[in-house]
Amino acid sequence: MNGMEFVLALSLGLGLAAASGFRVFLPPFVYGLAIRFEFTPIDISVQGASEWMSSDLGLILLGSAMVLEILAYYVPWLDNLMDSIASPAAMLAGFAMVYSTLGDANPVLQWALSIIVGGGVSGTIQIGTVSVRALSTMTTGGIANPLVSTAEAGACIICTILAILLPLLALIFTTLALLLSVKYIRNRKEKMATEATPSHASS
Repeated sequence: MNGMEFVLALSLGLGLAAASGFRVFLPPFVYGLAIRFEFTPIDISVQGASEWMSSDLGLILLGSAMVLEILAYYVPWLDNLMDSIASPAAMLAGFAMVYSTLGDANPVLQWALSIIVGGGVSGTIQIGTVSVRALSTMTTGGIANPLVSTAEAGACIICTILAILLPLLALIFTTLALLLSVKYIRNRKEKMATEATPSHASS
């Protein structure tokens, strides 16, 4: 794997990892289809996770899980329960996405980037979406949650398609999504700390 191929493979993996922060099962399902029909921006080493994702069983299981996950986020209160399950799953999916695209890279580098960058990106974006949904639930009683779910699903689809068709552009999208998530999480923490200070002082 030369330098440019490595950049493209990493961009592909990070784009899919970011998409996994919005929805866990859609990115690996679409990626599995892309591998199956040889529609990837670079030659992917089809082994391990990549081989399973593009197999008949893998596509059936991922496709079924994808539909159930998307529908579950439109069920009141079940969406918040899904967040508690999806958060660790998103980090695992982010790891798998980067690991599968860097199959020809140095194993040490492959593992390091998959764990630190892949899992970190998907986990951070997932935390951001959980915070947005929690705020929506608290301020609207969950009425606005379907809008949040639709926006998340749309962002996941866009990021997944960009990652497969235009991985370098997906890298830009991933960076923006990551920065926005970090900024939102930080602002929420600061606001919660500010709101908690008066009550603490009065007690």
